[in-house]
Amino acid sequence: MTDSILRVDNICKSFGALKASDSITLDLKPGEIHALIGPNGAGKSTLIKQIAGGLKPDSGKVFFDGRDVSQHSTARRARAGLGRTFQISALAMDFTVLENVVLGAVGQSGSWFRFFRDAMKDTRLLERAYKALDRVELRDLAHVRTSELSHGRRRQLEVAVALTLSPKAFLMDEPMAGMGAEGSQALTGFLEALKTEAPILLVEHDMDAVFALADRISVLVYGKIIATGSVDEIRTNPEVKLAYLGEEDAA
Repeated sequence: MTDSILRVDNICKSFGALKASDSITLDLKPGEIHALIGPNGAGKSTLIKQIAGGLKPDSGKVFFDGRDVSQHSTARRARAGLGRTFQISALAMDFTVLENVVLGAVGQSGSWFRFFRDAMKDTRLLERAYKALDRVELRDLAHVRTSELSHGRRRQLEVAVALTLSPKAFLMDEPMAGMGAEGSQALTGFLEALKTEAPILLVEHDMDAVFALADRISVLVYGKIIATGSVDEIRTNPEVKLAYLGEEDAA
């Protein structure tokens, strides 16, 4: 059995009487895309925040690359190789494409107190940044202001920033959000190739993309995982149909 690169063990999180995470256990294996789906308000983004380190669970543990990282900060988890893209863009819109990626590379090196101008002259950081831009086919836009990019290009840039961390796994929160059909199709192809380098825990509402990409799917409803399985297993699961997919979408 292949060991998991990421494992969430019995995570619980409540906000008052609301159970946002109700004894959630799931894992991510090398070379796979594990999609996490569910209706709005199911607790998907809350779970991702707990895995990334931005929100502390009430109980349960997070294991990454064979280590218990439950008490580690977001930055420490990122430096360990847990890459993340966000539901709402966290890019610096007034910076150029290249500057955003160099910021990511600075974070990976741990040199948080380096003057930014010096960082932009560091050949090692620039090499790492350009390599990441090559991966997402944005090198030709390196000196374009980020605010001038299309929504789809910004999503690609977020992946490039994450790539500077030399990630061992990705957390991706709705990367297809706001994209048209063409942009979603292009990103789907990119993620399919990317998973061989670093597996992806994918939160996504675009079910066409999910069914095209996912090796496994977990369905989260009211903070609880109600099913985990292959695409075919999830499509035909009566409980999932009733709670989320609907008969027409699951057909």
